Amino acid sequence: MARTGDPEQLKRRRDEIRDELARVGDLRPGSLVGRYRRCGKPNCHCAREEAGGHGPSWSLTRGVGGRTVTRIIPPDAVARTRDQIAEYQRLRRLTGELVEVSEGLCEALLVVPGVVPREATKKGASGRPSTRRSSPSSKRS
Repeated sequence: MARTGDPEQLKRRRDEIRDELARVGDLRPGSLVGRYRRCGKPNCHCAREEAGGHGPSWSLTRGVGGRTVTRIIPPDAVARTRDQIAEYQRLRRLTGELVEVSEGLCEALLVVPGVVPREATKKGASGRPSTRRSSPSSKRS
């Protein structure tokens, strides 16, 4: 959505996003990874060349305070964890869009017909050099 536009349309979209945010379910950040491993026993099925190994063993990895934290996810919780990660991504998308729409609404409400927005004016555009004025207390006698 554009950052500027019709204030009424932006208000409607802002309210729609707020409604969607109210329906956000359980969520969690991170990446879910299924890993296969070989146990190292020479007679195990995983020792064969074409075998994929044991697994998958599922883990959820995410950054916390500059460190990587890994949590093992039981096989029966993998689908639920995927849904929670998707919900987290939805929350991130919605909050980003809410900020963008809100900023556009704020800008749209600042616009006054016939007035040039402050960012559109160029610094020093008057063509006259500025004159410095000293305060009366700083003048020397």
